[in-house]
Amino acid sequence: MVNPVWDIRQRAMASVRQVFDDQQITLSAVALVIGLAVGCCAVLFRELLALFQSLFFGTGEENLVDFIAGLPAWQIVLAPTAGGLVVGLYLRVFLDGRPTGVAQVMEASAAGGRMDLPPALHGAVVNALTLGCGGSSGREGPVVHLGAAVASWLARWLHDRRGAARTLLACGVAGAVAASFNAPFAGIFFAQELVIGRYAFGALVPVAVSSVVATLISHAVYGAYPAFIVPEYSLGSWLEFPAFVLLGVLTALIAVVFIRSIRVTAQLAEASTVPAWLRPALAGLAVGLIAVIFPQVLGVGYGATDDALKAEYGLWLLVGLIFAKTAATSLTIGGGFGGGVFSPSLFLGAMLGGAFGSIAGSVAPHLFAGVGAYAMVGMGAMAGAVLGAPISTILIMVELTGDYQLTMAVTIATVTAAMLTRALNGASYFRTVLAEKGIDLDERLETDAMRQMRVRDVMSRSFSSVPRTMKMRELRVALTTAPYGELFVVDPSNRLFGTITLADLDEAAFDPVIQDLICAGDAARLNPPMLTVEDDLENAFNLMETRHEEHIAVVDNRVDRHLVGFIHERDVMLAYNRALVDMHRREGTAY
Repeated sequence: MVNPVWDIRQRAMASVRQVFDDQQITLSAVALVIGLAVGCCAVLFRELLALFQSLFFGTGEENLVDFIAGLPAWQIVLAPTAGGLVVGLYLRVFLDGRPTGVAQVMEASAAGGRMDLPPALHGAVVNALTLGCGGSSGREGPVVHLGAAVASWLARWLHDRRGAARTLLACGVAGAVAASFNAPFAGIFFAQELVIGRYAFGALVPVAVSSVVATLISHAVYGAYPAFIVPEYSLGSWLEFPAFVLLGVLTALIAVVFIRSIRVTAQLAEASTVPAWLRPALAGLAVGLIAVIFPQVLGVGYGATDDALKAEYGLWLLVGLIFAKTAATSLTIGGGFGGGVFSPSLFLGAMLGGAFGSIAGSVAPHLFAGVGAYAMVGMGAMAGAVLGAPISTILIMVELTGDYQLTMAVTIATVTAAMLTRALNGASYFRTVLAEKGIDLDERLETDAMRQMRVRDVMSRSFSSVPRTMKMRELRVALTTAPYGELFVVDPSNRLFGTITLADLDEAAFDPVIQDLICAGDAARLNPPMLTVEDDLENAFNLMETRHEEHIAVVDNRVDRHLVGFIHERDVMLAYNRALVDMHRREGTAY
């Protein structure tokens, strides 16, 4: 007789095991740990930045503009110059002179989702130094890179399944964005739009868990406040929407100039004879000289951005800051400093939007939402255009400001700017950086799927082979029954000698007088293309493309060349499609 209590206990234990064996539950548990870790890392990065800023400028306050106004010019110039020297030496010793950022996260995601932690920790120090000494860049990109690396490290430690690596990497990115902006929804969509590359329902739960947990950590330390406190705006009239479209167009033009100026500066720096370790110091000197006239360009720039949102700058100062910030950021990032481009994008968008709003208000004051409203719309448009992530940028703007009145205006301007920037520049800033390194993210994802499959998994062993001594009379008969009308010619030890098709036979092969004098070895095409059982499908596909072959012989190795099968182009493509489906299923990222 079965004990009822024992039976209930067994059923309960089975249910518990089923729950914890569920992939989504497991990923969500790991995502919770990642959210905690990444939220703490984001806080530590901000504190490290404040520490360095205190060393260089005497204050750790985020709004640096008002404090700098009371500093002597020599200190304003010296801080980024000395900081650049430290950054250059640090990069030379620990990171081979290469700063890290979001582009490397996107590359790692496309390559399978694995990142190393030590370079990210060194990168965090470099980026905090850059911003602390007044370098004109952003803090969000560095936090994203650090968060992604921490997530990858925790993923290997807690959940060592390669299929989920990209989803857990996205959890780190979502947590980093959410903690940086106090914007959990923006973190969720940013990770999927920019890192995973698609909106994936299967990855939504763990990414959301990480984003919310990281936001709670940020709230606990800095409070539940948006990054910018702005007055409440409302549309003056629906007739303003053409103006917002025009603002999107102008934003795209400035975004293209901004993106290209960074790349041109970097190329000029690489082509110069100045040692790599000295370039940040010279760039810092130039940034310091710009800051003597426009101190708003130093550091993250949130203070100046906030002032623009409150309409505290005049038209000509706004215009001047557009040029000054573009130059300062190009020198900072192109000159070898660390940092990201998100904060500078917000800065530029606020200045451009404010300037545009000032002119629009003078032209049609009765249809005017206010200079600050246009500044906020410009922020979203510029960030969406530069990052190439319009949807998550729109959400970031809503959560950054807590203002829902201008959502439609932000959406129209951002989508317009992002589409036009892509048409003019071909790609966002991050994809431009990767393209210059010869990296295509979409192609990387496809090749990763093909590299996971081996020829031995796809090849057919039902092939037709003939000895090289077979006479032409028998060879013609064998060709009529061979799969795909092709025979593999082998020597007595089953070593691949060549291939032969009806097209390879000349008229002499059909001459009854001499047909018994010609054998398969005489008519065979020598040195045929071949694959080994250990080759991956990428090699197979590339060989078929270059040699214009639909099917290729497979040998055991390239030394012995013993024929073991053949592979057909149709089977390669079917296997590739299956590999992509399996990859998305394992990662929980089905379309």
